[in-house]
Amino acid sequence: MKTRNITVFLVATALVIAGTFELMGQVDIPGVIQNRDLPVIAVADMRGSGAAQQYMDAFNQTLWSELDNTGQLKLAPKTSYPLALPQQPSDFRPPDLFSEWTRPPVGANYLAFGYTAVQGDQILLYGYFFSLGQPTVQSAQILGNRYYGALSNDGAKKVAREFAADILKQLGIASLSGTRIYFVSDRTSKPNDAEIWSMDYDGSNQRQLTRYGTSSREPAVSADGKLFAFRTLASGPAWKIRVHTTDTIRNQVFSNPISTLIQTPEFTPDGKHLLFSEAIDGWPQLMIADIDGSEQHRISNGRFIEVSPRVNPKTGSDLLYISGRSGHQQLWRMNLDGTDREMLTSGEGDVANPSWSPDGHHIAFSWTRGYEPGNFNIFVMDIADRKYVQLTTNSGRNENPGWAPDGVHLVFSSKRGRATQIYTMLADGTHVQQLTTQGNNLQPVWAKGIE
Repeated sequence: MKTRNITVFLVATALVIAGTFELMGQVDIPGVIQNRDLPVIAVADMRGSGAAQQYMDAFNQTLWSELDNTGQLKLAPKTSYPLALPQQPSDFRPPDLFSEWTRPPVGANYLAFGYTAVQGDQILLYGYFFSLGQPTVQSAQILGNRYYGALSNDGAKKVAREFAADILKQLGIASLSGTRIYFVSDRTSKPNDAEIWSMDYDGSNQRQLTRYGTSSREPAVSADGKLFAFRTLASGPAWKIRVHTTDTIRNQVFSNPISTLIQTPEFTPDGKHLLFSEAIDGWPQLMIADIDGSEQHRISNGRFIEVSPRVNPKTGSDLLYISGRSGHQQLWRMNLDGTDREMLTSGEGDVANPSWSPDGHHIAFSWTRGYEPGNFNIFVMDIADRKYVQLTTNSGRNENPGWAPDGVHLVFSSKRGRATQIYTMLADGTHVQQLTTQGNNLQPVWAKGIE
């Protein structure tokens, strides 16, 4: 069956570099978010037979959230639905067929429905997804699958996520299910100390990964989601890099250089090398080494700060970094061998925390310029034409933007009041959601799950 492909575009107010910021009309930055009409999906609350019914609240809430959190669909409010909700395809009969769902007040293009039952010691979902613009039940059915999970709330959530992922796949939308956010938190630490934590993309299942009882910061995750690197004071008074597995949290071999300061680790897309910044003659400079720390060599050379190397995930051959060679710290780009350097920002204010989109077409970063000068805010730039948009304003200090694997969402930290917390949003600055509440939480990295 043919499925509908949804092309996603970013439409936002653009800021152009011309000495001062000028408010323009609406400018398309292809490949991220589109603010035009979105497909409308009705998601009928499902019922369960026997022991399955007690888990349906968890199921229905999870299914709704998984679809709604994409930001690329419009979910018809459940208060507008017909009283009689379908459970299986045979519940639709001519001549009305789907008219109760397609006409106002629902106005849906698609419908997700079904029911659950108990099979052995498992919950069984019969999940259906219909395109309502079709003349028959047979032609309307896009999905009609079975899903199995443990007979528990967790099992109900599992089958809901799997059903949602299949729906999104049919609509050409990447699911965030299974992705994880790694971050720094001081919630269980002494003052000035912090550990590395992780959580699911929606803020659930937050768990502590390191337990060094000191300061561990700046997590980076390999492209395959199997390793994470960070800098820590666990080995003594000087910062060192450590590399752990994400599943067992086992420490891997990494030979650190002898230096007073090592910071901002980053994996290459192929997972074979690690980049970082090392203090050389008192100045942080960019380095690259094999994944075990061997074969180290320098890729920048100057008496100014150069930190935060970020390799283009698409090409693997060029990188972003922050340099102070022009005075204020600005966003720069160069080839991995240190050639072809160029400054991407205007030289005004201070820039930090660059991050490539998964397709290598856009950059997110924090900057003290824009409509709130002096305070860090989140920006997105189209690498091809250097046009950029400011996504946050009047919402505290916003830093550390990181792209989700779907290339449509961003995670970032924001200090709104006394504590710094982690938020997500669409790459047009909308659909902001707070994920953490305890302690201070910062430096998030959004990574794919282990396949």
